[in-house]
Amino acid sequence: MYNPCLDKLTDYPFDKLRSLLDGIDPPRNRSQLIMSLGEPQHPAPQIISKTIKEYQDHWTQYPPIAGTPDLLQAISDWLQQRYKLNKSIITASENILAVSGTREALYMLGDISIPRKKNGVKPAVLIPNPFYQVYIGATLMNGADPIYLPATKKTEFLPDLKALNEATLKRTALAFLCSPSNPQGAVADINYLENAIRLAQKYDFVLAIDECYAEIYRKLPPPGGLQACQNLGGNLKNILVFHTLSKRSNAAGLRSGFIAGDPLLIKKYKMLRNYGGASIPLPLLAASAALWRDNSHVEVNRNLYNEKFDCADHILSGYFNYYKPDGGFYLWLNVGDGESAAKTLWKGCGVRVIPGSFLSRPNKMGDNPGKAFIRIALVHELSIIEDSLNRILRTLH
Repeated sequence: MYNPCLDKLTDYPFDKLRSLLDGIDPPRNRSQLIMSLGEPQHPAPQIISKTIKEYQDHWTQYPPIAGTPDLLQAISDWLQQRYKLNKSIITASENILAVSGTREALYMLGDISIPRKKNGVKPAVLIPNPFYQVYIGATLMNGADPIYLPATKKTEFLPDLKALNEATLKRTALAFLCSPSNPQGAVADINYLENAIRLAQKYDFVLAIDECYAEIYRKLPPPGGLQACQNLGGNLKNILVFHTLSKRSNAAGLRSGFIAGDPLLIKKYKMLRNYGGASIPLPLLAASAALWRDNSHVEVNRNLYNEKFDCADHILSGYFNYYKPDGGFYLWLNVGDGESAAKTLWKGCGVRVIPGSFLSRPNKMGDNPGKAFIRIALVHELSIIEDSLNRILRTLH
């Protein structure tokens, strides 16, 4: 006996990729380059190990589920500095919750925000297409209908919110938005964010703004959801933003992030996490606070990524509809058929990429907006990126 909602889930993208490439051997005389996984490979800041060592006597204590006051204040200070927020907008104790990475938090949002019915009908969840796959898990496991919103070149790689009809908006319980977007790297400007917030508050649905890549950008820092709320008068009702140290600080193994926004939703999160959430150990909470207080390592990190995008410019300009994304660390290349290209690259030159179709879903007509694409994660050192991109170009062109 098990929850039948599980049958609605498909294999996770990386499981699909293993199945796709199973039985295909890469060249024996070439190194294997794994460009499919968005796992930062830059060195983790030394401040992590230093702080953990200072707090090594705290491993015996149960950590607070919401995070320590020191961490919450560090996050509040960072939000105010990063997004130029008034102190009245965010209170550390009421508007912020530390979480064990945003993956868990995004998934649990479905438990918190999706009712059995919305306005008397089955609730819907708005999902950009393609998308981070946790969004669909939160949707299906809570019995809601996913509404896939194309985020293609035609819509500047963000969902066209103006295309939503009244009936859909009235049954919407939750909407996910990612900026900079994964995988396309598109950044929602402040007007876009303000319009999304207006819709969420008018039609009473939760707007989850996934800002996990907000500190990895080319030129201008992406605006944020709380910044847009401030512009609209400071009302945070139904609005949550999600941030992580995994991408910002090359600390995916730390499993540390936060949610900020609507105090009522934060309160409900705390309640649910008391029952089923994983706490962050005290030494890691202390390390997290130290990271949010330090911006120097973030600037170094950003510069390293931008060097790699400059390299991509040099190698790929004019091929595969290449463009330099405004944010994030992915390339989203149009190769005609992503699954075929992934197999060709693994067999021909030992480069592992993920097909765009594994990160998206077909529409009602059967068209998958990611089918023609591959996603490449520029997470390795520059020399590896240069080698991998040259291999891709020689193999596919």
